[in-house]
Amino acid sequence: MNSIQVHLASVAGELVLEVGPAPAGDLGASRILVIGGGVTGLTTAWVLLDAGYNVTVISERWANPQDRITSQIAGALWEWPPAVCGRHTDVVSLEHSKGWAMTSYHVFEELMKLVPAEDHGVRMRLANFFFDRPLENLPDQYQKMKEIEHCGVSGFRRDPNLVKHHAVNQKAGVVDSYRHLAPVVDTDHYMVWLRNLVSRKGATLITGRISGDLLTQERDLLDEYSCIAIVNATGLSAVELAGDETVYPLRGALIRVVNDGKRFPRVTEALAVGIDDAHKGEQELVFIVPRNDRVLILGGIAQPRQWKLDLTLDSPEIARMRERCNYFVPGLENAEYDPEAPLVQGNRPTRSENVRVEREMRLTADGSASRIIHSYGQGGSGFSLSFGCAGEVLGLLRELLVGVAPAKMSQRPRRTGDSLLLAHL
Repeated sequence: MNSIQVHLASVAGELVLEVGPAPAGDLGASRILVIGGGVTGLTTAWVLLDAGYNVTVISERWANPQDRITSQIAGALWEWPPAVCGRHTDVVSLEHSKGWAMTSYHVFEELMKLVPAEDHGVRMRLANFFFDRPLENLPDQYQKMKEIEHCGVSGFRRDPNLVKHHAVNQKAGVVDSYRHLAPVVDTDHYMVWLRNLVSRKGATLITGRISGDLLTQERDLLDEYSCIAIVNATGLSAVELAGDETVYPLRGALIRVVNDGKRFPRVTEALAVGIDDAHKGEQELVFIVPRNDRVLILGGIAQPRQWKLDLTLDSPEIARMRERCNYFVPGLENAEYDPEAPLVQGNRPTRSENVRVEREMRLTADGSASRIIHSYGQGGSGFSLSFGCAGEVLGLLRELLVGVAPAKMSQRPRRTGDSLLLAHL
């Protein structure tokens, strides 16, 4: 692994990733407990470490290639919200998510410039989105496309001829399309790199489980871990740890095939047909993304409130998923399964109200404001929102420590792009 050090910094009002260690701060005696070792928890730990805090991360499981955690299962194609797996959050959350997504886009973009992809597994690829009618006839998707055109991503182009360019089956019924450059994350590689990064930056990593509502045990946890605040980044476990019954799983699965160009032309760009308002009753989509230079992932499904991870390659929805991808790009039917993991599945941590990045609103037993900050419910957008949500947590932590009263996310002004994080670095 390359030994290049990087840190987050503010330069001329822009968030950039710089070479070298973070400047020494005066917050070293202030420790934050982060609960959750997925992409949200570890990215939050990174941001807090570079801001000068000591950080302890506790997680029941960590990324590994044999028993993958949810963050490793993710499709991990950066997307402008809402993701192709459908609109699963409210308008307020969606507007916040757009700013968080651009923060992440710029950080990933800079990471690829400063650190070799072989180290972290993030690559910039063209992402192509296809539609079965002119976009003007799909108001939600047309609005999304116009926002993408002006949000600051690279390589945007609307062109119905992309259908022919990618040899998409002319019988697939798609007639309109656009594309842009987007970060694609090799999740197995990146999650191990991210864990090692926060460890090198000084985080204490503890394998363990915390059970029960965090609020009822807040004082004990603060004392046990010698910390001044707690960040809850536990995904679906927020049902228990935050007492949040609005959290539910959105089951997904991906087929992994060998993408070496031997059995079919190598796919080098992402291809997607998502769930939009015209098809919101359907939970199946086309999602074809090069995971790395060897593996191509085929998806997908979005099955709400399905807790069991008991799908197999013979399950009807998985068979249909493979057939959709094969039909969309002729030749994929010849692809052989990745011998290491032909099928992976997981539950996206989704919330019926919104992505929750806010302070605990309930008071502690003695009537004081809680020192818990929540960051969960990112659904299928964990990687796309990771740096933006982490920056929001940092801002909420600063407000907590100077005595500002907590406010619901719907009551906070929406800060877009890098300004979300820069105000607190």
